[in-house]
Amino acid sequence: MKATSRVTLTIGAALALTACANQPPPGGGRPVAVRGMRVPSRPFDTTAWVDKTLASLTLRDRVAQMVVVWSLGDYTSVEDSAFKEVLRWVEQEHIGGLTISLGTPIEVAHKLSLLQRRSVVPLLISSDLEPALMRLETAVFPAYLLETGGATQFPTAMAIAATGRDSDAYDVGRAIAEEGRAVGIHVNFAPVVDVNNNPNNPVIGTRSFGEDPERVARLSAAFVRGTRDGGLLATAKHFPGHGDTDVDSHVGLPVVTASLERLRTMELVPFRAAIAAGADMVMSAHIALPALGGDSTTPATLRADVMTALLRDSLGFAGTTVTDALSMEGVGKGYTVEQGAILAIRAGADILLKPNDISRSINAVVGAVERGELTSERIATSARRMLWLKARAGIAWSREVSLDAVHTTVGSRAHRALAQDIASRAVTLLRDSAATVPVPPGNPISLVVYSPETEVKAGRALTRELSALRPGTRVIGRIGPGSSATVLDSVARALRDGDVLAIAAFVRRVEGEGRATVPPHIAAWVDSIASVRRSVVISLGNPYVLRQFPRVPAYMNTFGIGDALEIAVARALAGTHAVTGRTPVSMPGYFVIGDGISR
Repeated sequence: MKATSRVTLTIGAALALTACANQPPPGGGRPVAVRGMRVPSRPFDTTAWVDKTLASLTLRDRVAQMVVVWSLGDYTSVEDSAFKEVLRWVEQEHIGGLTISLGTPIEVAHKLSLLQRRSVVPLLISSDLEPALMRLETAVFPAYLLETGGATQFPTAMAIAATGRDSDAYDVGRAIAEEGRAVGIHVNFAPVVDVNNNPNNPVIGTRSFGEDPERVARLSAAFVRGTRDGGLLATAKHFPGHGDTDVDSHVGLPVVTASLERLRTMELVPFRAAIAAGADMVMSAHIALPALGGDSTTPATLRADVMTALLRDSLGFAGTTVTDALSMEGVGKGYTVEQGAILAIRAGADILLKPNDISRSINAVVGAVERGELTSERIATSARRMLWLKARAGIAWSREVSLDAVHTTVGSRAHRALAQDIASRAVTLLRDSAATVPVPPGNPISLVVYSPETEVKAGRALTRELSALRPGTRVIGRIGPGSSATVLDSVARALRDGDVLAIAAFVRRVEGEGRATVPPHIAAWVDSIASVRRSVVISLGNPYVLRQFPRVPAYMNTFGIGDALEIAVARALAGTHAVTGRTPVSMPGYFVIGDGISR
């Protein structure tokens, strides 16, 4: 409790020095810049708003301000049971905010404005707007393969790192923030500042800027600055580092054996940079750290020596801490809903993200205060931090967004051009023993697309662009994890003499779905056919799949999935754009950081 008291005094002292909204608020640097926000007609006294709002809240409402709940951004009738549940959280439980996911821009903007009108205290809206997990993508209607408009899908963090241009991280962070802000989002749960130094990591992968801690630090700091300049609050995650794991924390508890010295020289380096750049929030990791004096069963989210002593006392972070989703098995196994909420706050969490049961979580924390297990001052500190986030986001005086502004910002021509430019410079050629890339004009291209059934768009943009640049390009097969030997043989027979075989492998990391790999029988077929044909394998997604077909003569990485990257691949194969990417990760025996063949 001593550490908690010290933090409380620090925040209180900072608040006393903060008189109005245009002065730096406590714990995270300058207020965010927000384009198009309605400015108050007279100076807005932020401190007075925070103090007045906090004083108006009961103990239970202060605890509720610390709770952020997940919701879909899809269209629903106001009579829909799912919407009624969200409305209950807002109107009756008085939750502090929502984290929104999976919806098209207008639907999200309209739903959020409606909920803001129904909330007594403005809602803080967050989302995982990582470039790799664009939550506001176009909707797809499978029966017609019709795509509706959506937000700009940027290349992944790892793809951004492959360009070799640090300013790309700033530009993407800013563009994403502008689009997120336009639909009513205030917090980006990004950047991922984890150092992905384990090729077997099933949950971070291309969400990371790479495995060099200093490079990850620079790019993370740039992304934070871009995010804040674009109008969103930025979150560094997952503390103290989720990169060196081989278990998905959505389904289990990863164990990181790193010592404190190793953390200081590797995992913590990007966190220091992100905090120095003005990160408003830090999200915890559901990982065990036995080498730091704990055990192999307690996640960092529930450890005060990690979330308070290490993060606040050692790294000097004075902003707001948020747990990763409390519904994840990495923190859910072995703890009840009540235990998880109480222990997370004891450890130093200000915000409880996505508890499995909202009412039980709030009631548990209130009960802990009434029993003396937590102090009312501790709750007030976190509730005040939450209110400060809302003040800094500007929603203390302007909650709703203009639907007209959504159309002028989200998916704009400038943002899509930025995404395409970065994608073109991210494509990385790591092997080409027969000088296959670009494909000589006299060689027709035969394309095979490998993708799971869930990737309904896989290869469409690639095929369209390649066919336009190289008339005569043939798609000779679309295969998936369940393709039989008979199907694979028929694809092989469709090849003609003189054709260059291009195999586009869409291998995406999916939360809770285990490792992102190709099934062994498919990998063996790719390795076999590529070893005897002039061919190139393009990895769209997992950059490490080369080890599954080591005999392929040419191998190209995009570090992600999306139309811009598919178009970039087509242009690289056709020779209309240079190939200049450099890999930000290594795979022993295959490639090292910085490898890349220029063409």
